[in-house]
Amino acid sequence: MLLSQVRHEGAVRVVAREAGAPGRFVKGASGVYELALGAAGKGISLAEAVRQHGLGDTVDLERAYEEGRLLAPITHPSPANLHLTGTGLTHLGSAATRDSMHKNVMEKDKETLTDSMKMFRMGLEGGKPASGKIGVQPEWFYKGNGATATGPGQPLLSPSFALDGGEEPEVAGIYVIAKNGKPFRIGFALSNEFSDHVTERINYLFLAHSKLRPASFGPEIRVGAPPEDIRGMSRIKRGDQVIWEKPFLSGEANMSHTFANLEHHHFKYELFRQPGDVHVHMFGTATLSFADGIKPEAGDVFEIDCADFGLPLRNPLKIAAETAVEIGQL
Repeated sequence: MLLSQVRHEGAVRVVAREAGAPGRFVKGASGVYELALGAAGKGISLAEAVRQHGLGDTVDLERAYEEGRLLAPITHPSPANLHLTGTGLTHLGSAATRDSMHKNVMEKDKETLTDSMKMFRMGLEGGKPASGKIGVQPEWFYKGNGATATGPGQPLLSPSFALDGGEEPEVAGIYVIAKNGKPFRIGFALSNEFSDHVTERINYLFLAHSKLRPASFGPEIRVGAPPEDIRGMSRIKRGDQVIWEKPFLSGEANMSHTFANLEHHHFKYELFRQPGDVHVHMFGTATLSFADGIKPEAGDVFEIDCADFGLPLRNPLKIAAETAVEIGQL
């Protein structure tokens, strides 16, 4: 099942559909957030909650997308209580290079590896523990909150001081925290973990700065388990031309960590188990236009497409005007 949110007749409505089928309004549902919290409170699945509400009229999601009425697939009444986070160095790369990359990293002297490669090697060795065991913790970073969560079709705003604004095509887990502090996974969605790769390359300790950028996810949430082998396409459009296009891989078949291990090391912190909060946690990628020497420009459109997750995620790039920040004295 795929869930999304649209603005319809001045209100937010939830849309449910099966892949390849038209969307239909979920009766009496004012948002995916409220629907998910209600399901968690009743101890039922999200699919059962949708069934209990019932489905109404059909809706043309592609038309809603074109008209700018397709919203982020989950929002929070208080933007500060929606958290955007992610993990890196979690993907093995393309199938063609997987074996050679594993061999090179594992045979090289540990003392001569960079910190990044050491972290990657740790994932190869301990990111997929036996059932019931805890694996090695991954690289982790904070991106922002609901104030920087960008809906599908909306511009990703790169700050004036940024040195780069590049896409990162990823799969994100979408979670809500129940009243008792238990995290519940709603499902998975496509995401663009938009970052400043030039700043990060200057010094790895600038990673935190490079990640403090908007992110987009959706347009639809795939409820339930994701495919083991996820294959999609990432592209950049400039006007009518595609200036860059490349397939991306995700799913546990293409990762050095399990989703469960990455989830554990995020939600082990009590800070991230606050009742009522929403978490959008991005799981990493091995495909970047930056690695191919592409420099996106204002007006370029990022498109991340994977049929397993419904409609493609599209966002134009916008450069923010320079602003002076004045610090007052109380």
